[in-house]
Amino acid sequence: MAASSSSTFYTNLKFCTKPSNNNKASSLLRISLCHKNNNNNHEDNNNNNSNSNLNRRELILRSSEIATVGAIFNFSGKKPDYLGVQKNPPSLALCPATKNCISTSENITDTIHYAPPWNYNPEGRKNPISREEAMEELIDVIESTPADKFTPRIVERKEDYIRVEYSILGFVDDVEFWFPPGKGSTVEYRSASRVGNFDFDANKKRIKALRQELEKRGWASAETI
Repeated sequence: MAASSSSTFYTNLKFCTKPSNNNKASSLLRISLCHKNNNNNHEDNNNNNSNSNLNRRELILRSSEIATVGAIFNFSGKKPDYLGVQKNPPSLALCPATKNCISTSENITDTIHYAPPWNYNPEGRKNPISREEAMEELIDVIESTPADKFTPRIVERKEDYIRVEYSILGFVDDVEFWFPPGKGSTVEYRSASRVGNFDFDANKKRIKALRQELEKRGWASAETI
């Protein structure tokens, strides 16, 4: 989902709405364009033709507006079934072909989808921390780091796994963090938008912001994105 330019676009959308006059109960809103009506009663035939063209343009614009509203409020996407730690081999899910997902499970040669894992006890750290402490640090960073107008909400937490939903105006991005078993201190992650084909690098920027805050606490990344 959306980077700075995209989130600005979402938050600047303004729609004029008014309740339907239909007596039957309805949850739908009648979408109307914001414009000044011309009530001049002395229009000649040329003006009538102009108004006819305006009405056609208005119909097109109104249809586009309705489509936009529908995309935002009705087609935000449901939670994918494949989220969570996969069994064979144990890892987070790979990304779809769309360019709105990054994952540490991808092949390093996939420059669109691959992202390097984190290490909460990198070489040279003076005061190593436990997995439990690392998870608490990660949760604190998730909840305190500005998310480019997205709202983060931790929806699932296990001893080795965290899933967060980042939402803005009905759009949802799923972000997962996994602490693989063993003696290592690696953290795998996956960040993906539910709908669309592009995200204006929103997922990469989100992960970068989290990584930079974690680095202040002693974490490290194999590479940067």
